[in-house]
Amino acid sequence: MQKGKLKIQRKILSLFLIYTFLFFIFFGCESKVKPPITEVRFGYDFPTQESWNSTITFTDSGKTTGILRAGHISIYSEKKITHLDSSVIVDFFDDQQRHTSILTADRGIVNDINHDFEVHNDVVVRSDSGTVLRTEHLYWNNTTQKVHTPAYVEITSPTEQIQGHGFESDKSLKHYTIFKVTGKAKTNEK
Repeated sequence: MQKGKLKIQRKILSLFLIYTFLFFIFFGCESKVKPPITEVRFGYDFPTQESWNSTITFTDSGKTTGILRAGHISIYSEKKITHLDSSVIVDFFDDQQRHTSILTADRGIVNDINHDFEVHNDVVVRSDSGTVLRTEHLYWNNTTQKVHTPAYVEITSPTEQIQGHGFESDKSLKHYTIFKVTGKAKTNEK
């Protein structure tokens, strides 16, 4: 009786091992899911041109209107935009090619179609007349030839200091408007 019992136990163990093996083969295998493939187009997702420590001169009818310097410039031809980073500096000039102001910022984007641009982070514009604008975001509209921002601004001129939200001005900072003034003070100068 012992031999018969032992034989049955071996059969049960063998069947158990076979079923366990088959179970792992059919249910234990992990199905391999391929990750989705994203189409990457040259010139859209990656720049078509890059340059470092570059200077670009903008002209209109042969007259210099601006000189841009940036630590890194990336041009995306299909998107029709240019990214500027690693310190952006723009010198502006009037119709007689006289220097009017200088803009500094950490980074920016230029629309290559209409030549509008925006700059961000630690934006400072210093006019040659002594007016200084500080903000975090500033936009240039090439059609109107004006700078503007909905963000907080601080303006210091030889005669006053003004803080507020929303701003528009010509590029020389001579004729500006702050839409929501939150603070104003006269300076001791002049």
